[in-house]
Amino acid sequence: MSWPKQLPGVGINGVRFAERVGKMSGGRLTIKVFGAGELVPPLEVFDAVSSGAAEMGHATSYYWQGKDPSFHFYTGVPFGLTQIEHAAWLRFGGGQELWERAYEPFNVIPFYAGASGTQAGGWFAKELKSLDDLKGLKMRIAGLGGEVLRRLGASVIMLPATEIFSALQNGTIDAAEWVGPWNDLAFGLYKVVPNYYMPAFHEPGAGLEVIVNKDKYAELPEDLQEIIKVAAQATSLETMADYQYNNAMSLRPLLAKEGVKLRKFPDEMMMAMARESAVVLKEIAETSPLAGEIYDSFIKYRNIANEYIIDAEWEIVRVRNMAIEKGLI
Repeated sequence: MSWPKQLPGVGINGVRFAERVGKMSGGRLTIKVFGAGELVPPLEVFDAVSSGAAEMGHATSYYWQGKDPSFHFYTGVPFGLTQIEHAAWLRFGGGQELWERAYEPFNVIPFYAGASGTQAGGWFAKELKSLDDLKGLKMRIAGLGGEVLRRLGASVIMLPATEIFSALQNGTIDAAEWVGPWNDLAFGLYKVVPNYYMPAFHEPGAGLEVIVNKDKYAELPEDLQEIIKVAAQATSLETMADYQYNNAMSLRPLLAKEGVKLRKFPDEMMMAMARESAVVLKEIAETSPLAGEIYDSFIKYRNIANEYIIDAEWEIVRVRNMAIEKGLI
């Protein structure tokens, strides 16, 4: 795995996946789990599975962006799909087939393993009031969000999770994003910088993956192949529910910490991020014919999904909130 075995959410749900496969197969297929760094470094999981050094991995696709920038679409992209929309595109919108084609040259088969929900925008030492505040800002941020901020003048510094707290504390960085309220509360980032921005523009539903060596998978009988597939599906639901519940339960306790201020990015800043994000995604689409297919499929469904969520879910949340505030429900 690309994370420690006991890390809330991603790590624990990876371990649960392995246990589920063992139980569903009646012990015919067992998975030995290695946390980050125990077998290979966190960012070398894909290579280990590709080569057969490991038969299976649990990670997230944008860690392998250096192999193909289109891999970003399977973790998520700025102003992209929420976690349930992402799952819908993969399962019913053709995304899974495109994903398998993207990984095929590397002898790897991918399965969706859930998401960490809409992420937080991050922790900042100073309040952001205008686009000028991004210039020279030193920020730890992963994925395409980092490239977008770089183009807007920020200095992007990629650090492993274990170094975020100390880097904020000693001023090596001015800001950092990690995941969301649940993991951020556990990391104690509120102890160092007070300004908490939500939501993130860069990861509206960051997806996770179970990846399997294609040759090893082909050696399994059909029923065990199906067990891996179904266990990944069960884990995806469990992981999304885990994050949805615990992020909601953690937000108010986090905001109650001394000095913490919940903020939103200014509209001017968000629109600038959106413009740069569109440019970055189109550049990825031009890197290969397959990347172009993935881009077209993803963006087409994003726009359709956006129309639906505005008319259906956004409105019910607005009305529900109004009714709660008025004490009607």
